[in-house]
Amino acid sequence: METEKSVKLTAAELSQIWSGYQNDTMLKCVLQYFRETVEDPDIQLIVEHALNLSMSHIEKLTAIFDKEAHPLPVGFTDSDVDLNAPRLYSDPFILYYLHQAGKLGINAMSVAVALSTRSDIYAYFSECLSEYVHLHKKTTDVLLSKGLYIRSPHLPTPKGANFVKQKNFLSGFGEKRPLVSLEVTNLFDNIQRNALGASTVMGFAQVARSKKVAQYMVDGKEIAEKHVEIFGSELRKDDLNVPISWAIEVTDSTVPPFSDKLMMFHTTALISIGMGYYGTSMATAFRSDLIADYARLLAEIAKYSGEGAKLLIENGWLEEPPQAADRDELVKQKK
Repeated sequence: METEKSVKLTAAELSQIWSGYQNDTMLKCVLQYFRETVEDPDIQLIVEHALNLSMSHIEKLTAIFDKEAHPLPVGFTDSDVDLNAPRLYSDPFILYYLHQAGKLGINAMSVAVALSTRSDIYAYFSECLSEYVHLHKKTTDVLLSKGLYIRSPHLPTPKGANFVKQKNFLSGFGEKRPLVSLEVTNLFDNIQRNALGASTVMGFAQVARSKKVAQYMVDGKEIAEKHVEIFGSELRKDDLNVPISWAIEVTDSTVPPFSDKLMMFHTTALISIGMGYYGTSMATAFRSDLIADYARLLAEIAKYSGEGAKLLIENGWLEEPPQAADRDELVKQKK
């Protein structure tokens, strides 16, 4: 009979704990810096809470790697953050950032739980999922209390259930039907993520040491702002409200609180997440024009992501994830 000690980690489980270690060591650096610069006591409490979560995750993931006699990833360390750097982001930005971190954590941990079979790994990610649900609720409550929560649009209540009778329901060209609720939801959420991303990389562009990294961030800001405008225009056509921009939440500081390596990793991670959301939005849209838009914009950010990966490799910043054995190389080594 198999015991937990005799069951090796699957590729799926290993992928999740490895990426989890990368993300939590990065978040630890970011949250340590936020703790030094945040002023609002309510937001400070959430920063402390989120930081404690990341530190707890790192400790537990380290124990798992040790148990498996698996090399510990490098991830990010104290050398990747300058806690004495002046404020780069405002308190509302930090709160929005943590709110998105809660959302993204819920999605990531849901996937990790579904991919886990070994009892200790399943228990770890289940606990993380509960923690991120709690973080999301705490940030939502504080956003509401401060009048900062941005609600998605309201739709009229129909008189009864209806079924689609016309084929032009799927058409996005010529005379278009109004957006359905899921299309509105995805457009609205993609605007929020891109707006926050634009503000994030705007700050990164100001403080990056490398000219190439700074230009990469500027390019990302322009792409994100363009996508915000495209998605916003679809909402405005149906007289639906569009989320506000957070550009004003970035200060004029040019002193880098983070290493270029961390900022590049953070940005490419956001791009990967965005690609996943665009894929989901495309798969759940009915109107052909929206599907075409998502496909086109997805290709654009995929190209941008590839450029980021090249920049990471060029600077020796891209840590190699666990991979399958190179059988051909093993054969060559025997000769």
